[in-house]
Amino acid sequence: MSSPAPDQATSSQPGPQGPGHGPPGGGQPGRRRGGIIRLALLCGVATLLLGAIVAVPAYLITRHNQARAPAQLPRVSGLPATVSTPLANLMSLSPLPRTAAPGFTLTDQDGHTLSLDSLRGKVVVLQFMDPHCTDICPIVSQEYVRAYHDLGPLASKVVFAAVNVNLYHAGVADMAEYSRAEGLTTIPDWHFFTGPAKDLKNVWGGYDIEVRAPNPDADVVHTSAVYFIDASGRERYLATPMVDHLKSGTAYLPAREIASWGHGIALVARQLAS
Repeated sequence: MSSPAPDQATSSQPGPQGPGHGPPGGGQPGRRRGGIIRLALLCGVATLLLGAIVAVPAYLITRHNQARAPAQLPRVSGLPATVSTPLANLMSLSPLPRTAAPGFTLTDQDGHTLSLDSLRGKVVVLQFMDPHCTDICPIVSQEYVRAYHDLGPLASKVVFAAVNVNLYHAGVADMAEYSRAEGLTTIPDWHFFTGPAKDLKNVWGGYDIEVRAPNPDADVVHTSAVYFIDASGRERYLATPMVDHLKSGTAYLPAREIASWGHGIALVARQLAS
């Protein structure tokens, strides 16, 4: 098995390394987040990408297995004290420079057009999802739901949001169907944003999200990242979701690790909301 090399960039300099790594939206990759690992995750078992068949990335399984012993890794400085070192390493949690999160105005699954600025006053947990994904996106959705319930009384101070990465399924109805199917509608302040292709690409570029979708029938390959944005609209932390696969190719993550991820998301959001 092989993984889509152009989307697996690890950079210690501003911006991804080598040709073909620039975000589709023409943003400024790494301008705020140099040194943070970018992982492109495959939504689906196999896809036709750049003229080659790309199976479920073996790299994902390698990264996942490494995360099974997170306590062996050193702690990154600047993380919330409530997040243990093993949990922070499981999430690949990194602090960000507290610069303003790139703004956008998009439409959610209920047909409401909102700007990121309109969410000021609340913590925003932001992910990028494909409404037709059968791989990592449903797993992250489970983690969102768990995080919401874990927050308790502070849940009213946190917005859970995602931006669509599938231009072939970009209708409000697509966002609504996915939200219902994955139980995300149980979160009162949940928004699955979509919009015109130009607007979506601008958002992807602003957040360094790589997206590859050669045709309507191919699985979307995209960077999976969770941004934590504080109530003042500043980027504070970045986490990298993870996934494993059964021999059949089905995406999988043990219930214990899904629960840990949900708890970790809640801990970070709680620290920002307190």
